[in-house]
Amino acid sequence: MSDIATPGARSIPLRPAGLGWFLLLVAGSVPLFLLGLMSLGQAWITPEYSYGPLIPVISLYLFLRELRRMPLPAADVADRGRGLAVLGLALVGAVLGNMMQVPDVVAYALILWVAGLVLTVFGWARGTRHMLPVLHLIFMLPLPQFLYWKVNILLQHLSSEIGVWVLDQANVPVFLEGNVIDLGVYKLQVAEACSGLRYLFPILSFSYLFAILYRGPRWHKLLLVLTAAPLTVVMNALRIAMIGMMVDRYGIGQAEGVLHAFEGWVVFLICIALLFALAAGLQRTTANPMPLAEVIDLDTRGFLPILRRMRGLRVSPALVAAALMTIGVSAGWLSFGADHAAPLSRVGFAAFPRQIGAWQGGALTLDPDVAQVLAADDYVDITYAAPGERDAVNFFVAYYKRQTEGEGIHSPEVCLPVGGWEIFSLARMPVDMAGTPYGRFTLNRAVIQRGTTRQLVYYWFEQRGRRMTNDFAVKASVVWDGLTRGRTDGALVRYVTPIDEGETEAAADARLQRLMAATLPALPRFVPF
Repeated sequence: MSDIATPGARSIPLRPAGLGWFLLLVAGSVPLFLLGLMSLGQAWITPEYSYGPLIPVISLYLFLRELRRMPLPAADVADRGRGLAVLGLALVGAVLGNMMQVPDVVAYALILWVAGLVLTVFGWARGTRHMLPVLHLIFMLPLPQFLYWKVNILLQHLSSEIGVWVLDQANVPVFLEGNVIDLGVYKLQVAEACSGLRYLFPILSFSYLFAILYRGPRWHKLLLVLTAAPLTVVMNALRIAMIGMMVDRYGIGQAEGVLHAFEGWVVFLICIALLFALAAGLQRTTANPMPLAEVIDLDTRGFLPILRRMRGLRVSPALVAAALMTIGVSAGWLSFGADHAAPLSRVGFAAFPRQIGAWQGGALTLDPDVAQVLAADDYVDITYAAPGERDAVNFFVAYYKRQTEGEGIHSPEVCLPVGGWEIFSLARMPVDMAGTPYGRFTLNRAVIQRGTTRQLVYYWFEQRGRRMTNDFAVKASVVWDGLTRGRTDGALVRYVTPIDEGETEAAADARLQRLMAATLPALPRFVPF
């Protein structure tokens, strides 16, 4: 192709020193970014992020594709200083992420470090032209867990609402409770796997790649990227509606097994086909439309000579400085960055009292699937009753040694719709637990409803001696305390009681607070301040 500028490898002299410093730089970064790399590996074995290993390969393809059309970097690049600053900022972020033991921070710092490396090697003016492949690396990162669950529940809700609307238009008798689709004889739960996240992430990545390779105006490219998310949601909702129709006609077996997975792959492929159709339609709006086969630039010629350019990498003061900075920070972290925080002393929930004053309780065990999603290091689930009390109260606490890895705390706002419950009201409320170590504090008060059944829920996040009601604030406190105190443990504390027919909410409030006053004095032994 005429726009390819690829000097032959033989015309580039071998410069072992430059290549050596570059390899030393890359190798020296591994200890510092190891926590983030290990976290990525763990995420990539899950269904939602199983496409992850392809992202660096695709980014490399995009990078080589751009290099193929450009000449060799100039010998006298003078604007590498800002690239070194970006690389230094990434090193600081990686150190902070390691100190806090937050793999997400380390992984984001890794992408920033790659950007700094590109800007250092090529210089600022040339390097900024290679940022699209670097930005594509963001798609290999999992969403932070607190954000993942909020997006997941939002997609479940949207998919359920649209799916039920389609079923209603098809004259299928249907009713929606939370994320449970009631077909009369059968009930379908729009679970995590049906939210559409498994399609959304790879399709967003594909649409970004598609837009880069697309030959057309920039507004076409932007439209292709912006279309991916709503297209995924609508197609997933149609998938749910199709399953509902088949279950209504042929039985619950149509919602399980191979057919369910097959339908998922069909939806994914249809989304890809629709993106191609949109690209073809956009081409028709141009003055000189191209055939679909030529709309996407997939030419891979000349990549091998581009890779051979590495043999001629020049040594520069900036490259040496980048290598020394990275190796020095990695060595410093290995020498002084170990977590010296003393292990917490706490009692396991197996010893939590089943009888407290007049309250007598029986411990419950979570369903294995629920326990797996909860991913708590320890939990207690006891339903207490007492003479003279109109109804029982459930006391539940999930404790996490670390909230920087794995699933982390799930807010009840996320979990309640899974069981078909709807949040009728939710507000913050101050309570006074005088006589307990907690004193006066604010908690979340929710009234939830399923059909005609109502329950009153109190919950808060117990965070190293602080009671918190907002999960975003919880995440911020975990980051800060991980950095300043070496602690990232915490717990979700929840009390639930029925609101009986004819009973006032005030009476249910009083019952909950009586059990709180009885149980809270014992809690600090199990959830340390």
